[in-house]
Amino acid sequence: MLERYLPRAEFMSYEDFIENFQINVPDDFNFGFDIVDEWAKREPGKLALMWCDDHGGECSFTFEDLSNLSNRAANYFRNLGIGKGDVVMCVLRQRYEYWITAIALCKLGAIVIPATMQLTSKDIIYRANAAKIKAIICYSDIDGFIASQVEQALPECPTIETKILTPDKRAGWLPFIDIDTVPHPVFTDTFPRPTDTGQIKSTDPMLIYFTSGTTGMPKMVLHDFSHPLGHIVTAKYWQQVRENKLHNSMSDSGWAKFGWGKIYGQFICGAPVFAYDMEKFIPKNVMEKLEKYRIATFCAPPTMFRFMLAEGMDDYDFSAIEHCGNAGEPLNPEIFNKIKEVWGLDMYEGFGQSESTVLIANFGWFKPKPGSMGKPAPLYDIDLVDADGNTCEDGEEGRIVVRNTKAVGLFKGYYLDDELTKKAFAPDSTGTNVYDTGDTAWRDPEGYYWFVGRNDDMIKCSGYRIGPFEVESVLSEHDAVLECAITGAPDPKRGQVVKATVVLNKGFEPSDEMIKELQEYVKKTTAPYKYPRIVEFVEELPKTISGKIKRAQIRKEG
Repeated sequence: MLERYLPRAEFMSYEDFIENFQINVPDDFNFGFDIVDEWAKREPGKLALMWCDDHGGECSFTFEDLSNLSNRAANYFRNLGIGKGDVVMCVLRQRYEYWITAIALCKLGAIVIPATMQLTSKDIIYRANAAKIKAIICYSDIDGFIASQVEQALPECPTIETKILTPDKRAGWLPFIDIDTVPHPVFTDTFPRPTDTGQIKSTDPMLIYFTSGTTGMPKMVLHDFSHPLGHIVTAKYWQQVRENKLHNSMSDSGWAKFGWGKIYGQFICGAPVFAYDMEKFIPKNVMEKLEKYRIATFCAPPTMFRFMLAEGMDDYDFSAIEHCGNAGEPLNPEIFNKIKEVWGLDMYEGFGQSESTVLIANFGWFKPKPGSMGKPAPLYDIDLVDADGNTCEDGEEGRIVVRNTKAVGLFKGYYLDDELTKKAFAPDSTGTNVYDTGDTAWRDPEGYYWFVGRNDDMIKCSGYRIGPFEVESVLSEHDAVLECAITGAPDPKRGQVVKATVVLNKGFEPSDEMIKELQEYVKKTTAPYKYPRIVEFVEELPKTISGKIKRAQIRKEG
C-alpha cells in the first residue's frame, strides 16, 4: 500500500530520511476508498481491528468487514440527509462503531468531530453552535449520561437535525444502522465513489478537533482529506508498526491521539489496531490485555507507564512487545530507565499537537536520550525561534515553529475563524509565515530537542490537555466565587494536576466542605477530569496593571 504514496519507503540514515522522504498526495485521496476498500480488494481476510471491552465482549474485523460495514453506514447516513461538507459529532468512546462511522463519513465527504464521553450539555451546546453540527452519533453507556446531556443541549442547538444511538434503543433516537428498521435497499454493502460535482478532493475539510485554549473557549482545528497520509511518518517511522501485528495506542476516540495511533497511519501501513474499550484505566487490566493479545507495538502517556510500574509488571509476559513509544506529556527519565530495565526496550518519545501529525520524535536511526523529544520529522521544516522570530542557537530556549505551513498532515486553520488562523500562521523576522506551536524547547549540539513548556498556561494532567479558561469560566459561576485562577501544579503520578486559586465572595468562608463543594460543582458542570484537585483560598489574586492575572507568579509561589 505504501508504494502508492511513497516514492521511497526505506532510508539508510536519519539524514537520508530528512532529505529524501516525500509523500505523493492524489488530488482525490480518500482514506475510506483508497485505504480501507483497497486493502479489502487486495487482502479481504487481512485483520484490521481487534476489539474487546470490560464485560467479556470480543470481536475482530477484517478490512473487508470494515469496507462492507462502512458502506452500509454510508448508505444509511446518506438516507438521513448527511452528505459532503456536513458536520457530524461522534461520541463513541472506543466502540468498534467509531471505526465504521469515521470511514463511512469519510466516504460521504462529511466532516467528523471526535468527542469525549465526558462532555456535558454546556460543552455540547458550545461545540454544536460553533461548528454548526448537523448530526450527532453517541454510544449509550450504562447510565445514559451522554445521551441525557445531548437531550438537555438540543433546545439550544438549532443546527442538529439527526441523533443516532448505539447499541441500545432510546425514545427519540435513531438506531445505528439497525437492519430491522432500515429499508433493505439502503442497507447495502456497496457505496460508489462520488464523481463529477460530488467528487471529494484532498483539500476538502475532513476532520475537526476541538482543542483547549487558555485565552478563550476551545479552538476548532481543521484537517483536510490529505491528513491521514501525514500519519505515515507517525506510524511507520516513529511507532514502527509491523504489518499484520497488533498495535495499541492508549487513547479514547474523542482525542487527537486516537487519530495518531488507532486508525490512519496504522491502516495505511497494514498494521491491525487493538482497541480495549475500557470504562476506567486500571493498570492490571491493561497489562493483562497486552499479554493476552500479544501486542507488538505499544504507545501510551508516561502517566500510564507510571501506574503500571507501580502496580508491578513482574507477573506478566510482555515478550511480544517489539517497540514502545510515549506521547502526550514529557517523559521523566526515571520512567524511561525503569521500562528499559523491565522490558529491555528504549522508549521512543514523540511530540506533536492536534494541529499536526508527529512533529519531533525519536526515530529508529538514532538512540533515544531519556527525557528528549528526539529530532524533527520530515515534511515539517522545524525551527526554534526567539521572541523576535530569529533562529536560536544550540542550547538556547525558543518557540517551536513550523516553516513549511503547506506540509502534509498540518492543519489548514481554525474552522470558521479567519482571524485566529491568521494569528496562528504569523510572519517571522524575515516576513515569512510560520506556524507557531506555542511550545518552547531547546536543541543540543547533536540535534536532539528538549521540551521546556508552553508559552501559555496549558495544563497536562494524565495525558489530558486542560485549558484554564474553561475551568475558570465554570468555577466563576458558583455563588461563592468572586474570582479565581486555574494553574497546573506538579504531581509525581499525573505530571500535573489542576489547581484553583480562589477569592471567595463575602459571606463565604474557606473550609474543607467548601473545597469539596467547588470540586463537585466543576465535576458536574464540565468534563470531570478538569476538576481542581487542589483548591487554595486567597484574599486577592496577583495581577498586572492592566488587570491580567499573573499565573506564572501563582505557580512559582506554589
